[in-house]
Amino acid sequence: MHWDRLFEDLEGQLASEWEAERAVLDAESERLRIARLDLRARLWTLCGVGADATIDLVDGRRIPVSLQTLGADWVAVSSRGTGAGHGASVALFLPLTAIAGIATDHGMILASLDAPPSADVPLRERMTLGFVLRDLARRRVPVHLSTQVGDDVHGTIDRAAADHLDLAEHDPGEPRLAGAVHGFRIIPFSSLIAVRAPGDQMR
Repeated sequence: MHWDRLFEDLEGQLASEWEAERAVLDAESERLRIARLDLRARLWTLCGVGADATIDLVDGRRIPVSLQTLGADWVAVSSRGTGAGHGASVALFLPLTAIAGIATDHGMILASLDAPPSADVPLRERMTLGFVLRDLARRRVPVHLSTQVGDDVHGTIDRAAADHLDLAEHDPGEPRLAGAVHGFRIIPFSSLIAVRAPGDQMR
């Protein structure tokens, strides 16, 4: 009986030590996994559930949004009260480099730590901002651009090149006709904070 109790005690100690070692390894493995997560991975989960959030932009603006779609280097959000008027839906394309912070509830923060699946990436998640801007130019969708120097300009994108776009400036509500255009600009993608388009034209 004495030996039985001794070995039972030893087995209990060994099992306890193994459990503690496994907990340490699991914790370290989780720390390493999180260390590899980038902002896109966190946004992937938040967009997947259409999370509500407040986004801080690098120019100091704060906008309440619902996260919608993730691209290669941008995120699409829907917002109300961002110059839309009368509660109209506004589609915003935000370059990831323009995001200074994201506020959302704690549950969403924790959920966003889940790694996205490593299976085939949907085509839309491989689309760059340049690809999206070229589509807006092709469809002649009027846009409102916010830039890092504080400019807000309205117009139609005439063309989008590798790292910049040409904008024909005209007043909101005016079509892009020669008589309505009052200026032209070349705007580097790197200076963009947000690209805004009416929500009903983005469907």
